[in-house]
Amino acid sequence: MNEELAKYMQITIGIVLVNNIVLAQFLGICPFLGVSKKLKTALGMCGAVIFVMTLASLVTSAISKYVLSKTFIYENSQINFKFLQILVFIVVIASLVQLVEISLKKLSPSLYGALGIYLPLITTNCAVMGIAVNNVDLHLSVFQSTIHGFFGGISFSLALILFSSLREKLDLANIPKPFQGTAIALITGGLLAMAFQGFSGLV
Repeated sequence: MNEELAKYMQITIGIVLVNNIVLAQFLGICPFLGVSKKLKTALGMCGAVIFVMTLASLVTSAISKYVLSKTFIYENSQINFKFLQILVFIVVIASLVQLVEISLKKLSPSLYGALGIYLPLITTNCAVMGIAVNNVDLHLSVFQSTIHGFFGGISFSLALILFSSLREKLDLANIPKPFQGTAIALITGGLLAMAFQGFSGLV
């Protein structure tokens, strides 16, 4: 197999199935649990996260590669801005989330209302930040980072859609009282994570 093709297979299949952002890396658990009660709300969150993750990966990777990783000379002193990485990434992600929030408020007020507090929480969603940091740690190019970010969003969406579908089914089931609510949701999430362990070693 072509080496470059193998690299992209590792990036795409790896992040979606083998190292699923939610079920294997356990990032983004807050929105995963918070907006998974209804499939419609989950789909709206999926779209927002894919958009933010993809653009955030593109922008943060470019900033890291062309600005933060460079060493500048100022008055015979070497200055490197690598220490600002997390702060810069947060600002970029927050700006993109603000853009999504304004757009949804204009285009789909009902979805905006349904997502509620979880929409601005994408700013602090560790899945988005985790993808951005991983792009740098894995030394991916800007294009590879963008692909990684997009499929990271797909990874999050796959987990959220599966989980929300199961939770909708559970609402119709006769669940023993001690397991109702959050308890059965956590058990279901755990079983889903165990199922995804079957993809280990795929890439």
